[in-house]
Amino acid sequence: MISVAEAQSRCLALVRPLHPETVPLTDAAGRVLAAPVKAGRAQPPFAASAMDGYAVRAEDCHPGAVLAVVGEAAAGHGWAGQVNPGEAVRIFTGAPVPAGADRVVIQEDVTRSGPRITLGDTLENSTNIRPEGADFASDFTLSAPRMLTPSDLALLAAMNAGHVQVTRKPEVAIIATGDELVMPGERPNPDQIIASNLFALKAMIEAAGGRARLLPVARDNEASLMTVYDMAMGADLIVTIGGASVGDHDLVAQVAARFGLQQSFYKIAMRPGKPLIAGAFADGTAYLGLPGNPVSAIVCGHLFLLPMLRAMLGLTDHLPTVLRARLAAPVAGNGPRAHYMRAHLAEDETDRRVTAFDRQDSALLTVLVRANGLLIRPPHDGPRAAGDMVEVLPLLP
Repeated sequence: MISVAEAQSRCLALVRPLHPETVPLTDAAGRVLAAPVKAGRAQPPFAASAMDGYAVRAEDCHPGAVLAVVGEAAAGHGWAGQVNPGEAVRIFTGAPVPAGADRVVIQEDVTRSGPRITLGDTLENSTNIRPEGADFASDFTLSAPRMLTPSDLALLAAMNAGHVQVTRKPEVAIIATGDELVMPGERPNPDQIIASNLFALKAMIEAAGGRARLLPVARDNEASLMTVYDMAMGADLIVTIGGASVGDHDLVAQVAARFGLQQSFYKIAMRPGKPLIAGAFADGTAYLGLPGNPVSAIVCGHLFLLPMLRAMLGLTDHLPTVLRARLAAPVAGNGPRAHYMRAHLAEDETDRRVTAFDRQDSALLTVLVRANGLLIRPPHDGPRAAGDMVEVLPLLP
């Protein structure tokens, strides 16, 4: 058995960033930007009024000053003249500040009578002007790679980027295996169970920026496995669930070998999730064989599947974030395998505390649903007391 870190390294070695494609900005949400984008123009592209009021010369701006209104500037409709001494231009938020003016007096500080205004007794110190390039200069560049957030999209739109280059979404084919499985909504026999973990994995893949393709359940015979493997070919990553343990009916790896699978490793020193397989098919398609127990499959999805997806998307932060926290309750000593215990992580302004659940069976989805983190116990780690610092892997919703 190899360590978790070694397994993660070998999994990442099986994949590489996919080719970019150009998409409209309207379709770029949640995609990974593959190439930097340069603005080409400043934002704002001119000195703009930050308030509704009157554009004036700073030297004319003193309490009681009477100024002649010589024009009007609105957003999208600038005033082309020059503001001279003793003059003012009615201006609205977002409008270009006319030449000669270097201050905007807000309308609340002004009394208007026909073509003239009188400034109030108390005036703000602010110029109420947003300088050209106050948000970004014309040579500003949005860096890549990055997963595009709503704020990123607003920034790209302000940069006048109608289309962007993004990494192609990795297609992941998911194969659940076993005679015991039926899909949700079907009528199981007394000795069958409902296939559950593939739905969590599909959601995880799609939230991470991939595209999941659920294939029919592969039965425990060579013909069924051959058929479903053939359907999976063409994906960027093929994931099987179950059939990775040693047993008479575990044909998953054997049949995969007929498609040219070269194993990178089999079995890792962790729980839940020891019977993990990774490798690549003859055409270079990456393969990950997850354990069948629901919690094992989902935990391994966080540790191995999602890092592979991030690497294919061209992101640089492949591995999940690990935090430090204090134990809220003691835990017993750990055995020879790293243990990823389902836990609850609580945080306030001053402290971060974690509590491991009492029940850690890898078939208990109800415990996993309550967990928002995995308490990481290193191999052969001794008993830990409340207050000890430990490592925790947060589980994002």
